[in-house]
Amino acid sequence: MSIISVRNLEKRFGDNVILQNISTDIEKGEVISIIGPSGTGKSTFLRAINFLDPPTDGEVFFDGEQITKKNIDTARRRMGMVFQSFGLFSHLDVMGNLTAGPIKLLGISKKEAEEKAAELLKTVGLSERARHFPRQLSGGQKQRVAIARCLAMSPEVILFDEPTSALDPTMVSEVMAVIRSLAKSGMTMVVVTHEMDFARDVSSRVFYMDEGGIYEDGSPSEIFTSPKKPKTQAFIYNIRSYSYEVTSSDFDYMEMLGGVENFCFRHAIERKTANKLQLLAEELVINIVTPIYSACVLNLSFSEKLGNYELSVSYNGDSSNALETTDDDLSAMMVQGNAKEIRHEYADGKNTIIAIL
Repeated sequence: MSIISVRNLEKRFGDNVILQNISTDIEKGEVISIIGPSGTGKSTFLRAINFLDPPTDGEVFFDGEQITKKNIDTARRRMGMVFQSFGLFSHLDVMGNLTAGPIKLLGISKKEAEEKAAELLKTVGLSERARHFPRQLSGGQKQRVAIARCLAMSPEVILFDEPTSALDPTMVSEVMAVIRSLAKSGMTMVVVTHEMDFARDVSSRVFYMDEGGIYEDGSPSEIFTSPKKPKTQAFIYNIRSYSYEVTSSDFDYMEMLGGVENFCFRHAIERKTANKLQLLAEELVINIVTPIYSACVLNLSFSEKLGNYELSVSYNGDSSNALETTDDDLSAMMVQGNAKEIRHEYADGKNTIIAIL
């Protein structure tokens, strides 16, 4: 039997329809990743499931029993939620944050609550932080405490609302490691996430949300390798590529390089390769092409089939290869030395320099 069943769920704010006619079932032990563009109702869907934002219409069942205002507290104890903003009590230390709920809501003794909290802190790697206050913790540590606090209530299901979106990129991996460990333990989880590696590697199913509902539902292989619907296809293609248009030599190069860095981060590209891609983008666009041609388009993509990265810079003009005609010999040497293959293509007035890693 499904642990969560959703039937004809709708959520409206005034005349604004956020979710409409959503029906789905989540089985015990499943790990569901919810992906999709911003503003498509992913977080609203989670909050509607546990009635933080009660549905405008439709029904939600937990373990066969319909959730209503009368039994919502009981349902929430069995269905924990971890927010992107941590939500820790600032006046309590870590141990206090983990034990307050079990003592007050579950009625267990302080000793028992602290023993369980100590085990959970060990599980998330924070035993030595038990007496620290939230202000003394990093963002990643706060989120791990938030996960441990949720686990302290012994939930049967955990809902994660973008648990890494508020974190510095260097802290994401420590939180995702805890969530991956929970997935291996058999915990039922529904995770709104932008971490595509997690969604692809750990999930049992993936929901792609768009048009006010679950636009496409499938296995990670189906969603990430052969999505069936047009908007899913467009989204999956976009997360495997990055494009930046330069319209003048005075462009915001930091924005461009930040986009390259974000692409590398999303795909968990090893630091050495990421550094090469950033260097190639900087040398080709900033030092070689734009000083001559002003406008160009940078494209960066990853080929799962070939297992390589392709960075290209396209610009209009005659068939001159900017890499060969540039006066900046040092930049040209750096480009040649940091790519496995470099080639130049020309067609219909457009030049493209392609670097393969």
